[in-house]
Amino acid sequence: MKSLNKHYKVLLLGASFGTKNMGVGALTSGAIKCIKNRFPSSDVCLLDYGKHDLTYTLKLDGRELLVPLINLRFSKKIYLSNNIAVLILIALILKIIPSKKMRDSIISNNTCLKRVYEADLAVSIAGGDSFSDIYGLVRFLYVTLPQILVILSGKRLVLLPQTLGPFNGKLPQIIARYIMESAEAVYSRDYNGMIEARELLGIRGRSDKVRFGYDVGFILEPIKPERLSIEGGITAGSTVGLNISGLLYIGGYTRNNMFGLKTDYRKLTADIIDFLINKKGASVVLIPHVFGGPTHLESDVNASLDVYRELKDRYNGKLSLVKGEYDQNEIKYIIGLCDFFIGSRMHACIAALSQNIPSVSIAYSKKFLGVMESIGVEDCVADPLRMGKDGILNVIDRVYEGRASIRERLKSNISEAKKSALSLLDGVEDPRVKPQWISDM
Repeated sequence: MKSLNKHYKVLLLGASFGTKNMGVGALTSGAIKCIKNRFPSSDVCLLDYGKHDLTYTLKLDGRELLVPLINLRFSKKIYLSNNIAVLILIALILKIIPSKKMRDSIISNNTCLKRVYEADLAVSIAGGDSFSDIYGLVRFLYVTLPQILVILSGKRLVLLPQTLGPFNGKLPQIIARYIMESAEAVYSRDYNGMIEARELLGIRGRSDKVRFGYDVGFILEPIKPERLSIEGGITAGSTVGLNISGLLYIGGYTRNNMFGLKTDYRKLTADIIDFLINKKGASVVLIPHVFGGPTHLESDVNASLDVYRELKDRYNGKLSLVKGEYDQNEIKYIIGLCDFFIGSRMHACIAALSQNIPSVSIAYSKKFLGVMESIGVEDCVADPLRMGKDGILNVIDRVYEGRASIRERLKSNISEAKKSALSLLDGVEDPRVKPQWISDM
């Protein structure tokens, strides 16, 4: 479909370049690439939480793109003009004020609200997997309140491909139903999510309200870092990239096997390295996908460094470690240097698979299987919630031995996924429609 080359203002919700998690960065960059593909001359702003307005620089298609953050506050300080609760209250009041002049005056006196009302379109990705109450009600409200704000402001809303649900509580079900009913389109990155969303909305027959869409992380561009530091280097022969999840390494937020793994994750990591080096003759490079220093508890850097220091002397230079911090594009490039990949962070695996690198996902969450199924590699998922060490090693062994055929399978499947993800917003017509809060008067 032909691009719409008008100067639109598009809000991107539930996305950030301010975290140390490169999965979130990959989703943010991929979403912006989708927006710019459909609306090349658009201005894209992040509508997300932060203490200050910021402007990020994104490398996209060989050029630098400035992406401002419109910062909301999720705070008990109700006197803050950009407090999300206050903004929603004002938006509700605006719907009952008959005077357009008064409405315009109220909007113009609130910088944050003014930028929301000036927007032509809003798209939300909710961090990929946070449009759900599995992380608790507070987190759910944190993610959904900005979506409610743009709906009340009369903006057209598209939910980009993400994991939808589960919604276990009654209040989250009510809020999720309201958001999805109000959205122009609801995309799920897995087929089970589509079923859950349709059931919540009471859709029984044919409807294109809820649609499948490939994860936008597939279209992230790999960009070579200016400086690349790999302690131990990459040796000749088969190189396996291994991503160790810092969150699983510490036992989850509870530090007590929060996710209910059937095997000790720390020991599993050591067993995987030993299996690859001693049984398969491969070299292993440890690749973090969530950065952060010693105080960042779930940092992959901390876990990788711990494993590297403990094991490096055992393997005669066949174990190495990626050092330094990289953005989402650069870490994808580094992953692309590998011949095979094993990861516990889903977007680390997507970074490999989208470069046709056979990969095994160690999937502690349901989101892995659905996304991998969408590109035909569900047989490359190892489920530590059901499998012990031997079962996981068997999956790695099988996929490693079949990596040549899997690479061929990926070549066609990934090409289709990228093409489809890039054209995701082709069905969105000219966003400049009369705002709902006016038409409802």
